[in-house]
Amino acid sequence: MDLGLKDKVIVVSGGAKGIGEGVCRVLAQEGAIPVILGRNQADNQLLADDIAKAGGQAFCVQAELSNPVACEDAIKAVVKAFGRIDGLVNNAGLNDGIGLENGSYEGFIKSLHHSLVHYYLLAHYALPYLKESKGSIVNIGSKTAETGQGNTSGYAAANGGRNALTREWAVELLKYGIRVNAVIVAECWTPQYA
Repeated sequence: MDLGLKDKVIVVSGGAKGIGEGVCRVLAQEGAIPVILGRNQADNQLLADDIAKAGGQAFCVQAELSNPVACEDAIKAVVKAFGRIDGLVNNAGLNDGIGLENGSYEGFIKSLHHSLVHYYLLAHYALPYLKESKGSIVNIGSKTAETGQGNTSGYAAANGGRNALTREWAVELLKYGIRVNAVIVAECWTPQYA
């Protein structure tokens, strides 16, 4: 299949494992250059090496995405390496079990930082480059925003926020020719889910 992604630089948050890994592998098979963005450089590099062995290209950037400064630095690292960004896949998140009954303010806010705030920050810092490339943003979300799950208030709220940001950005960025879409995932067997 040719999705027209040859040599496109696509940033994938949480790209080393799970859904992000799958996205990176498909991007590489399509000739794109996935930028594997995640907190563990060894995991990032392991996938990049595997993609290279299969004949593809990949690039790694280590970043703890719950740190706002790290989000900006990650985008700067991509631009320094490639001079452009053609797409962003916001994927990283953590279903951390921060519920209403047994949760706390601190836990809830931490949950939003692990699963929502970096979606905004990465898009914000990548936006000047996405304007130039007329790139795309794909936000990976979860059905928990619509169905609930029980004992996951933080994660459910973050996913509701992802859906809202997708709709908001699609309207706001239309004038630049930037497409914004969401992929809503149900149960998916990943290392985190296991």
